[in-house]
Amino acid sequence: MKDILINKVLTHADCDIHYWISNRGDSPWLIFLHGAGADHEMFTEQLESVTNEFNILLWDARGHGQSRPMGKHFSIKMIVEDLVKIMNTERIQRATLIGQSMGGNIAQELAFYYPDKIEKLVLIDCTCNTRKLTRLETCYLKITPVLIRLIPWKQLVNASVKASALSPHVQEYLRNSFKRIGKKDFVKIFLATTFCLHYEQNYQINKPLLLVYGEKDHTGNIKKIAPSWALNEPYCTLVEIPKASHCSNQDNPSAFNQVFLQFLNDFTSPEKT
Repeated sequence: MKDILINKVLTHADCDIHYWISNRGDSPWLIFLHGAGADHEMFTEQLESVTNEFNILLWDARGHGQSRPMGKHFSIKMIVEDLVKIMNTERIQRATLIGQSMGGNIAQELAFYYPDKIEKLVLIDCTCNTRKLTRLETCYLKITPVLIRLIPWKQLVNASVKASALSPHVQEYLRNSFKRIGKKDFVKIFLATTFCLHYEQNYQINKPLLLVYGEKDHTGNIKKIAPSWALNEPYCTLVEIPKASHCSNQDNPSAFNQVFLQFLNDFTSPEKT
């Protein structure tokens, strides 16, 4: 699949952002958004199944993979603007966004600020950006910047890898990806994902939404809040991926791909019904 994608670079806000794109004319668009510390290779197991029917856009978000150095500043808002600039450059009017963890946060922000650019959303192992946090969750977020800086880099990598994946080869991929980024930028990226949360009372995404989480995902409040989040969305399909942790699309790609493809093929956008 990778050999039919064109590698391009967009320079924006002090960062050369690398992305890979296909050209299948008027075919609908899928945009894959990887998680914090990972890169576009995170979705290798998904690409083969969507090659013939869709246009594809993969990227290394600023500060990740080949899109380094990240520039002077880093925030989820900046990444959203990076993505909008790429979509406009490539004349992508609407797309289905597939985001894992941080990628899911980015997808939600694009849906919030640019709803007309969204066809559908596939959110993998991510929290809800617009949900009201509990007091305990708010307290945890306040002390996280101090705690994460105190953890030795090797220990932080090991803990992050263990929390993210069950499969040894996925753990190895993540370990190598995290190490390439380094502690300073890894901490910036991790904290940015917590700073992008904003409570919006009665807000609904109101797009076809596939919300998935790994059976063994114990990071944050992801698994805990998924059922109530799904109930709040009128076009949401909620699926637990068995034998998978925080990177459920990688830990159990066969189970994930089955529900992913069914969602892409069966769920019509409410604007078209």
